[in-house]
Amino acid sequence: MSSKNRSYVYILSNHSKAIYIGVTSDLQRRVWQHRYGSGGIHTSRFNISRLVWFEESDDIRIAIAREKQIINGRRDWKDALIVKTNPAWKDIAEDWFDSFDTLNQVQGDVLNIKG
Repeated sequence: MSSKNRSYVYILSNHSKAIYIGVTSDLQRRVWQHRYGSGGIHTSRFNISRLVWFEESDDIRIAIAREKQIINGRRDWKDALIVKTNPAWKDIAEDWFDSFDTLNQVQGDVLNIKG
């Protein structure tokens, strides 16, 4: 899910439908970080790790503006945004990390960033 000059606004959720909104240039890596411990205090505390919505942009400035718009929107509007493309709030990324090779690649990228 990473491509040169691509940015992603995304919404993660949990079983209680608590949400987290973020922006990244590498969606797959960022979802992995949220799931396996380096995603942030809010997502760790509330186990918010299911990718339920995302939007792609060619411009990081547009993606950041969209993230702010979503963050500042009413909760019912955010829910409607998710339901429009994902009515069951299913985890869009549920099979992204099934393969050991994919997991190693993403984990290696994360370790390189930290190191």
